[in-house]
Amino acid sequence: MTLQTTSAERVRTSFDKQGMLRAIGATLTDVRPGSVTIELRPGPSNRQQHGYVHAGAVSAIADTAAGYAAQTLMPEGRTVLTTEFKINLLAPAVGDRLVATGEVIKAGRTLTVAQSKVYALSGENQRLIALLSATLIAVDHVED
Repeated sequence: MTLQTTSAERVRTSFDKQGMLRAIGATLTDVRPGSVTIELRPGPSNRQQHGYVHAGAVSAIADTAAGYAAQTLMPEGRTVLTTEFKINLLAPAVGDRLVATGEVIKAGRTLTVAQSKVYALSGENQRLIALLSATLIAVDHVED
């Protein structure tokens, strides 16, 4: 990467390498300093046996949104890894699409705290279905 590469470009390039998120149909829809949004349309690749989006898929988009929100504040050559997260699943994940927005609560040199809110959207209605709190550690970026 060049010195001119923006954090948004680094996040988008990294997201494109996310095989698991691609497999469940997640897309990166917004990248801003300290905030990232990921969307997921319910479908066969992400539903569980009762027809709801699987909690693992909800957790994946929430964790990834929080992680990339933290990544937007990292200098080039540094990245973040999740060290722990807690998720509250507040309602079944059902709707036309799910939207996870991750935001940095406090960025530090070593540890960053972020949160994600996941909403289920159906028409003009939205419902908060999950809330994630994460701690991430800054590490040197290693190219694949």
